[in-house]
Amino acid sequence: MSITLIIILITVGISYYAWQNPSVLEKLVLNPYKVSQKNEYYRFVTSGFVHADFGHLLFNMLSFWFFGESIERLFGMLFGSNGRIYFLALYILGIIVSDIPSFLKHRTKSSYNSLGASGGVAAVLFAAVLYAPLLEICLYFLICMPGFIFGILFIGYSFYESRRGSGFVNHDAHMYGAIFGMLFMAIVYPAAVPGFFEQISGWRLF
Repeated sequence: MSITLIIILITVGISYYAWQNPSVLEKLVLNPYKVSQKNEYYRFVTSGFVHADFGHLLFNMLSFWFFGESIERLFGMLFGSNGRIYFLALYILGIIVSDIPSFLKHRTKSSYNSLGASGGVAAVLFAAVLYAPLLEICLYFLICMPGFIFGILFIGYSFYESRRGSGFVNHDAHMYGAIFGMLFMAIVYPAAVPGFFEQISGWRLF
């Protein structure tokens, strides 16, 4: 069984259990104030395994399934038996790193909570974008575009919404997860960087 599928099953199980037990959900979400005041640093990881509702869970896990399996196989080819370790590190560290800006921004707000695997999913997705920038990514199965175009729009939109500060979506986690994913791929497989520019240099809109 792939690491991707194992993570999905664990995330679905924990999320469902937490929905039935609000006290468990409260203990797992990222609450920067409690992390700061009570040193509950485990929340940086556990918050990535719980979701707000079924729609939130479905979107994240479908996105993770589509790209996670591909990146896991790629890492297996690139790093052999260590591929799964690299993949797990990409996902878990993506969740942690993407939540650090939210922690720093909201650590004095006791009412602020954040949850979901978006940071880890974004890290996996953008690792794929750096390696294969011309890979087509489709929004809601309808609007398709090369990965690097999607990446520019995604990060730009996340940055804009983060500065606006409205709504309940943690756009910082999306943006920093994406940036981390590209940096991770660039560090563990430096050839991806020149390969990225070589591929997009030959791309034509028409």
